[in-house]
Amino acid sequence: REFDLAIQDFQKAAQLFEGQPDVVEADGLPNARNIPLSSLQTNTWYHLGLAHYLKGEYEKANQAYLNGLKVSDNNDMRVAFWYWQYMAMRKIGRDEEAGKILDQVSRDMELIENTSYHELLMVFKGVFSPDELLSGENSVLDNATLGYGLGFWHHINGRTERANQIWRDVYDTGNWAAFGFIASEAELAR
Repeated sequence: REFDLAIQDFQKAAQLFEGQPDVVEADGLPNARNIPLSSLQTNTWYHLGLAHYLKGEYEKANQAYLNGLKVSDNNDMRVAFWYWQYMAMRKIGRDEEAGKILDQVSRDMELIENTSYHELLMVFKGVFSPDELLSGENSVLDNATLGYGLGFWHHINGRTERANQIWRDVYDTGNWAAFGFIASEAELAR
């Protein structure tokens, strides 16, 4: 929860790799196809954007996501960036730009692991029903991710009370390390 220190670290990392070739970052969690999806640069831009987003610095978050998209070479990373970028754009009233993000997302995108972000983008796009997403069959991590995103969807559609209830439910799970939990916590603190 030391967002300012995290931002300093990620900005320093970005300075250090500027002009350098990107490298796969072995993050220790193999996926179903055992194909590494993230890199040193995509992870840095993703987490820098997230730290700004959590602080409510949506323009800075958007810039980090744009930088990350420049080095993303697979749909999983693109979907992760688009998910947070879409929300940042909606938070600052840049709805037309947010809509253009959704134009890049299709129902049949091939993904390996960022399916929750994709499903939420489909809800934002009006393709999926939000009621389909939360279930007992999801992992605790997926429910935190989906819960934050659905709370956001209710929030931007003027249903603040419902959004706050969903974020409270995510918070009450105690899954403190999940980004959906941290984002819900930040929303509730605002």
